[in-house]
Amino acid sequence: MRNTADTARVLDSAQIEQFVEDGFVKIEEAFPRGVADEGRAILWRDTGCDPDDPTTWTQPVIRLGLYGQEPFAEAANTPILHNAFDQLVGRGRWLRRMNLGTFPVRFPSPDDPGDAGWHIDVSFGTEATDPNDFLAWRANVTSKGRALLMLFLFSDVGQDDAPTRIRAGSHVDVARMLAPTGENGLSLRELAANDFAETARRREVLATGEGGTVYLCHPFLVHAAQPHRGTRPRFMGQPPLLPAEPFVVKRENGDYSPVEQAIRNALRDVL
Repeated sequence: MRNTADTARVLDSAQIEQFVEDGFVKIEEAFPRGVADEGRAILWRDTGCDPDDPTTWTQPVIRLGLYGQEPFAEAANTPILHNAFDQLVGRGRWLRRMNLGTFPVRFPSPDDPGDAGWHIDVSFGTEATDPNDFLAWRANVTSKGRALLMLFLFSDVGQDDAPTRIRAGSHVDVARMLAPTGENGLSLRELAANDFAETARRREVLATGEGGTVYLCHPFLVHAAQPHRGTRPRFMGQPPLLPAEPFVVKRENGDYSPVEQAIRNALRDVL
């Protein structure tokens, strides 16, 4: 791969087109497997569970807090990912991350994890928003506060290992839902009032892959957790990539990022 910032391209034209059309792209070996192993060891310690004793895995999901130790900061800042951010969001339009936020660690369990509903990740509140009420947080058509949804796999994730479910192309439907609602957009409670029935026809894709894989997703992509039916816990970080400047769906110079172009494509009848 070429190393200069001006010429390095992680994603080819077909992958960019897939991102615009389906709302996500999968990057294998986005960060080293050894880094995934180091990070997973830290996460295992903080679960309070024994990796070698499944009798200690008593909950279907354990949510761990903010993680910015060296393996996580390294995973978030590989040249591969920085170049992909430039390609999808635009050079100079995103903010460097030094942590990977929270990790919902999912364990094999017959129990309902209680968080497997379809949703998008919302990003901002108003003065009236209760910061403790997640369903009251909001999204708008220019995706205020979020440039990408990212899924960082810190363990191998197969079809039975609670991979995130993705509705390919659902970002188009969400853009159309948000378009008439202005700067304040809609809360997650409003968006999910009918369980995102507008997206139910969309093809379902599972976010599987080896440790070190990253899925870069459009911020409007509808996705969901699911129960873990495998044998080894799943470790995945799901931080946002934050924008350095707001997205714009009407640029005088026409220099649209793929994130913006996907929104424009969804709204072509009204722009």
